[in-house]
Amino acid sequence: RAAAALAEAKRPVIYAGTGVHWARAWPQLRALAELLGAPVTTSLGGKSAFPETHPLSAGSGGVATPATMPHVLKAADVILGVGCSFTESSFAVPMPKGKRIIHATLDPNHLNKDVPIELGLIGDAALTLEALTAALKDRIREARDSAGIAAELASVRAPWMEKWSAKLNSDAAPLSPYRVIRDLMRTVDVANTIITHDAGSPRDQLSPFWAATEPLSYLGWGKTTQLGYGLGLAMGAKLAQPEKLCINVWGDAAIGFTGMDFETAVRERIPILSILLNNFSMAIELKIMQVSTEKYRSTDISGDYAAMARAFGGYGERVERPEDIVPAIRRGIEQTRNGVPALLEFITAKETEVSRPS
Repeated sequence: RAAAALAEAKRPVIYAGTGVHWARAWPQLRALAELLGAPVTTSLGGKSAFPETHPLSAGSGGVATPATMPHVLKAADVILGVGCSFTESSFAVPMPKGKRIIHATLDPNHLNKDVPIELGLIGDAALTLEALTAALKDRIREARDSAGIAAELASVRAPWMEKWSAKLNSDAAPLSPYRVIRDLMRTVDVANTIITHDAGSPRDQLSPFWAATEPLSYLGWGKTTQLGYGLGLAMGAKLAQPEKLCINVWGDAAIGFTGMDFETAVRERIPILSILLNNFSMAIELKIMQVSTEKYRSTDISGDYAAMARAFGGYGERVERPEDIVPAIRRGIEQTRNGVPALLEFITAKETEVSRPS
């Protein structure tokens, strides 16, 4: 029944969650998408389950998304959710109403929990995708031509990127955090990098624009976990994949929560690259904390975190000019190759705009 619904669909979309990672179902996800000619979008936790440079990728997101993600979900007639819970959250992309939804999940308690579904498939994501692809082979003899949907995605992505180009290419000082992210992605070897955001602004600034190409190369989270969680993730990633460049991107509030554990990276010789976006403020909260900011400076934060990193025995560098971003990143990478954890502190503007679904 699920195969029939997908075969008959005019605008099928696949929404992949963290369960695809747990099942290591990356090749099965790609095979099904290419057979159907269906765009793939992922939850924040599922980011990197499908290569975001693939013509059928509609990107990933939660609070913030590329324009392609809400576009394909709204246009879909059938949505296949795999390895996801469809949990409604302010940190998740809302599923549009009135869609035919097929939900493939390991946990039967997820079915019809928040989103009404037409069909449920209970099982491991890899095995379920294999079974679904096999059931489709009698209905779809060869991979559908995906040129049309790929061109449509490109036509939606282009004006979105143009809209954000001023921030991504900004030469302003204090720095645009989007310029830092752009230069970081252009400087590292993305395929051999594992990166994670932190809660708050870094999550919403990084996730829409970082194009993950390899499975588990982007560790997406940031729902209700505490600020500063990304530091531990980067250290764990480096222990698991010592040959990779492992990066955590965080803000001044996050380093205020767990920054002392940068000393752990130094002491245990875990050479991560830590990218700190420091605007001396919880900027994303400014609009909703105006009174407390005015009365009590509740969103104000201070610190010289590059100096802190050096005091712990790591490498620390503060960057304030756009022309210094790339050279600093290269120096930081070189330090990690020499076995030294590096913290690059970029002094950024109080940026509050993120790419929200529309």
